[in-house]
Amino acid sequence: MKKSILNIALALALVVSVSSCRETKEGTDNAADAIENAAEETEEATEGALEKAGKAIDNAVEETKEAGEATEEAVEEVTGDDN
Repeated sequence: MKKSILNIALALALVVSVSSCRETKEGTDNAADAIENAAEETEEATEGALEKAGKAIDNAVEETKEAGEATEEAVEEVTGDDN
């Protein structure tokens, strides 16, 4: 009688451990998919932001060059230097 009860308990423990491993694996797969989706969305969002930042920097460089040239011309007019 004791052996029968122990065998049943062992069989139940085995069934529970196998079924809980499957659920954990499915949960891991879902978590991996969620992380991958979040990474893709972040990549898309930062890509647009980086492009805008690059264009802003290019515009700032051009404006700085133009301001430098205007300053140089103004200095030449004031000093009468034609260098």
